[in-house]
Amino acid sequence: MEINETTFNKIAHLARLKFSQEEKLKVMDNMSKVLTWVEKLNEIDTEGVEPIITMSKEKNAFREDKIAHTISREKGLKNAPDHDNKYFKVPKVIK
Repeated sequence: MEINETTFNKIAHLARLKFSQEEKLKVMDNMSKVLTWVEKLNEIDTEGVEPIITMSKEKNAFREDKIAHTISREKGLKNAPDHDNKYFKVPKVIK
């Protein structure tokens, strides 16, 4: 599957990535190769194959949730780039 420049630009915009023209051509080529490879997976007969939820047989060791004050708000906000003495402030990313 070929990735055209319009599609690539949309994906790059959504991912907040910027590329030089040389990088763009190289990444577009790599993306096309990956999509071509993934399309080949459609050729595999998976009839009767049970889906796998996890690759590991390990069980999670959950702990009980307990309310505990392990760090003060002041210490938590001490090294934050921007805060208002109560919350972290972050740039708006959704219009």
